[in-house]
Amino acid sequence: MKKTSLNGEWTLDLISENGALADGMPGVKVNIPGSVYSALLDAKLMDDPYWRANELDALKTMDNDFIFTRTFDAPADKHTLLVCEGLDTICALELNGIHIGGANNMHRKWEFDISYIIKPKDNILKITFTSPTRHIAELNKKLFVDGSPDAMRGFPQLRKAHCMFGWDWGPRLPDAGIWRDIYLVDIGENDGRIESVYVTQKHLNNGMVALNFIIEASCYADFEVFVAVTAPDGSVFNPEGGTILIDNPELWWPNGYGAQPLYTVRVAMSVGGSEVDTWERRIGLRTMTVKREKDEWGESFAHEVNGVAIFAMGADYIPEDNILSRVTPERTRALLEDCISANFNCIRVWGGGYYPDDFFFDICDELGLVVWQDFMFCCAIYELTPEFDANIRAEVAGNVKRLRHHASLGLWCGNNELEVAYQDNWYKATPKQKADYFRIFEYIIPQVAAEHDPQTFYWPASPSSGGGFDDPNCADRGDTHYWDVWHGLKPFSEYRKFFFRYASEFGFQSFPCLKTVKSFTDEGDRNIFSRVMEMHQRNAGANGRIMYYLSQMYRYPCDFEILLYASQLLQADAMRYGVEHWRRHRGRCMGAIYWQLNDIWPVASWASIDYFGRWKALHYYAKRFFAPVMLSCHETGEMTERPSCVMQYEPIKKAARLCVANETLNLVYGTVRWALRDPFANILKSGNSVVTAGALSSIWLDELDFSDCCELSNYFSYELIVDDKIVSSGTALFCMPKHFEFADPKLKIERKGNEITVSSSAYAKSIELYSDDSDFVLSDNFFDLNAGSVTVKILRGDAMDIKARSVYDI
Repeated sequence: MKKTSLNGEWTLDLISENGALADGMPGVKVNIPGSVYSALLDAKLMDDPYWRANELDALKTMDNDFIFTRTFDAPADKHTLLVCEGLDTICALELNGIHIGGANNMHRKWEFDISYIIKPKDNILKITFTSPTRHIAELNKKLFVDGSPDAMRGFPQLRKAHCMFGWDWGPRLPDAGIWRDIYLVDIGENDGRIESVYVTQKHLNNGMVALNFIIEASCYADFEVFVAVTAPDGSVFNPEGGTILIDNPELWWPNGYGAQPLYTVRVAMSVGGSEVDTWERRIGLRTMTVKREKDEWGESFAHEVNGVAIFAMGADYIPEDNILSRVTPERTRALLEDCISANFNCIRVWGGGYYPDDFFFDICDELGLVVWQDFMFCCAIYELTPEFDANIRAEVAGNVKRLRHHASLGLWCGNNELEVAYQDNWYKATPKQKADYFRIFEYIIPQVAAEHDPQTFYWPASPSSGGGFDDPNCADRGDTHYWDVWHGLKPFSEYRKFFFRYASEFGFQSFPCLKTVKSFTDEGDRNIFSRVMEMHQRNAGANGRIMYYLSQMYRYPCDFEILLYASQLLQADAMRYGVEHWRRHRGRCMGAIYWQLNDIWPVASWASIDYFGRWKALHYYAKRFFAPVMLSCHETGEMTERPSCVMQYEPIKKAARLCVANETLNLVYGTVRWALRDPFANILKSGNSVVTAGALSSIWLDELDFSDCCELSNYFSYELIVDDKIVSSGTALFCMPKHFEFADPKLKIERKGNEITVSSSAYAKSIELYSDDSDFVLSDNFFDLNAGSVTVKILRGDAMDIKARSVYDI
């Protein structure tokens, strides 16, 4: 089999609604994989759609049709296929003036037989893309389908990344183009092709692993297939009777539980003694499922890897950019390595984007990130027709076959928020459309997934209790999305009322840092209620919601940059309240996946890492609250006992109860030290306890009563020492930060090489080290300091002109 790439330079023409070439844009060069937007930006024929409100003009561009053209030479063989890994989205293909087919699904690979059309030289391939905005509007006039009000009306009409039409964190920029590889496949008379390989694992009682292989291939002649598996140490295993037995297998584990050894599987097709095609992938030897067992609280829901139920710690992943050609292996690796830096072991691929590239899963395999993979159905009504049925069957089968070998693949999930949306009538659905839901997500998709990947767990929706509209967002079964903190304006302490079995979505917004805000604003825009700042805040009214929560927690910020800082502290503390609480109840609660990891453009959002890869306070907090061994405090004070200072004054309970969460496979022996302190960090009371935390456990210490302390001027500090090192620490207030009597910490900074030492003369809460001009990642940031000094390391970037601030500065 010969493969000829058609990537590289193509020509783009824009066709206006009257069928003529768009003025001033004939023959724009476009690099494939690429798109309309990438071509126009490269040619400087379009302004940056992320700057101010340029999105509106960029959206108008998509009312046109688009023609992508290239010429090529390709000596034809017996059988020639044109293979398109990604066409976005409605398009017709023409080779040498002859129509060869069309495509209507961004999420599928498309193949076209061009054997009788292709010429040895001067082939002209033309792909005409229909306007996505006109297409969904026209279809929606014929048959209305409802969906998220944050996206363009009619978006479910098209099998295209839904968030391209806008979301409550993203712009309306529905790009079009050839977004993945395009190439020719030539198969001669004595040639063949490996279509797919399914590698199944059986872990035997004797400790060996049996691998079997289901191979789909096509060939015009008799052929043989040879399989070999190479271990991480270079040992090679060959089949006996079709099965490969791996003795002394090195098991693959999620991050934090063990190593991630990968075995290379090579399948070769041979015709007449000559190798004509190969299939080579890396796999991990492991068992992976979801543990669901009845218990005293309802039914468990936990990832189980190699027989061990793990506490899932991570975030929800969305597309990294609206312009998909900008998403590179290097950029994705940096993002996922930042997940590992923050102690993630899991990541959920949200169902409103697209199925990630192979390199995304390769990196997750290497790093030990268990992937919860949604199918691409989200917040919408779908009309099931015979054509739609065939289309989504092909979509599901293709992506399952492409991704099923990955060690990191944790489960397939039918959709995002559809079961709860249908049950609670979020959108207008006809009785037929409600029946279609069951047919799609509880029959068609699980049927196709089971046919091609029976070894991977399938879950009908997120959230769900198992399907059938049976209380899909139940706290006691399945996975849960919880939004009363944020959308419901509930205080952070509200998280402590719930013991979700697996929280797969919960979140809180913040603004990005000033440097990111500057990337899309003029100086006059830098007020959170300016039009530009609100255009870069897609959750309606959310800037006001941030201010509502800020009014509950902090004093009014003295300037714009301090407001951005304060918003990040709100976000980080909100997520900390939830995650620490659920980790304290490990066993009952077994997952905390916060919304969301990353941004698709520069914006105010729920992300912990912004569009440019800059860590917000939340990501540093995540590094602490996802630490394998974590000490946390369940404090009682004004937030729970006296939420308003104007209430009739009565004595309230002020207390602290510490808990050690051990998410490792080893016993942990350590010492917990605590202290009650004044604003200058002077110790008023103190104590310590020796603790032994069993593997995969949480251990509560006795409650400490401080009801006689002053909630406005006393705070609580705590730390866990293991092997003479502080492995986890923190502080807690008994009142809102805005009412605490902070003393000026008089922060000082000293840098030596890649180390920064911060000193304070008093208690300093949430110290941020930052720079106006440089980007960097530190070993710790947004941390508390009980006077004295602390030294952190520069892990990435160049920390120049470093400054420091703390809650005292708000």
